[in-house]
Amino acid sequence: MSEIPAGAMRFNSDSQKLEYWNGSAWFQVHTATSNLATAGDREPGARGLRGGGQTPGNTDTIDYVNIASTGNAVDFGNLSASRFGAGGIGSSTRGLFVGGGTPTRLNTIEFVTISSTGNVIDFGDLTKQATVAGASTGNATRGLTFGGATSSGTSDIIDYVTISSTGAAVDFGDCTQQNGSVAVSSPVRAISAGGDSAANGSHINTIDFVTISTTGDAQDFGDLSRVGTGRGVSSPVRGILQFTGPALSKSLDYLTIATTGNSQKFGDLVSDCLSSAASYSSPTRGVFAGIRTPTVTNTIEYIIIQTEGNAVDFGDLTQTANNAGGCSNAHGGL
Repeated sequence: MSEIPAGAMRFNSDSQKLEYWNGSAWFQVHTATSNLATAGDREPGARGLRGGGQTPGNTDTIDYVNIASTGNAVDFGNLSASRFGAGGIGSSTRGLFVGGGTPTRLNTIEFVTISSTGNVIDFGDLTKQATVAGASTGNATRGLTFGGATSSGTSDIIDYVTISSTGAAVDFGDCTQQNGSVAVSSPVRAISAGGDSAANGSHINTIDFVTISTTGDAQDFGDLSRVGTGRGVSSPVRGILQFTGPALSKSLDYLTIATTGNSQKFGDLVSDCLSSAASYSSPTRGVFAGIRTPTVTNTIEYIIIQTEGNAVDFGDLTQTANNAGGCSNAHGGL
């Protein structure tokens, strides 16, 4: 059993539960998403939230969709201030919006109860002021942010919070490079990929990973098929990465979270994209909301995470917006 890598996943046919290996024993994935056989039964209640973004001016609007269906987004409430580039973290009950720019870089963390509607409530502060640029993720207990763009450049700091509480973020460790772009996760691992290098300001193709329940510096996972910035969605097994910059791109990559290695081609978005779309996911679907083509749009597109292929039209946001934060109560890593 010692040859099994920590973070490996399996489906237990006896218990009908998804399990992960923590390095010494098998544990059930959080019950909200552990039984893949009935994942479709739970997903009608799966909500994805988009918070803020550029319209091209900054907005404070939060809207939501039912991830299992298709259709247009519905108004949810408002952030405390209009902003772009916030990160998003979700548990089965709470959605957190982290950092962002007004354009002044923010260290604020705010939360909502995903199953309801309404405006955000103050949660606490990051250890840094940053547009987190999508590099936020977590499991059912912890939320992590990786790096980010600060007023003086880019950061390599990884922060974490306990989602069910409130309070200031705590230092987790450091990224292998100064970055902050895409993050995906399983119940065990969090992965950060791409972003900008502080050394020369260019985009990088680095993929890092950490074990969420611990603290410490990130380790090398592999390389992206291209450099850039973007967003990510994930199931308990797979992460899907949307990258763009400096040129238009519709390309999507994927990786298997429990392993290490380079990302591989998944498919394409419907539209070429110039900057980051908001993203949220369920165990089966990944959604990208607010595509800049380079005109800012209200387009929402989705993929089936376990099946390579191209995105399909989902519906429209309540407004044109890109570079927004996204979270859900059914994120595949929870």
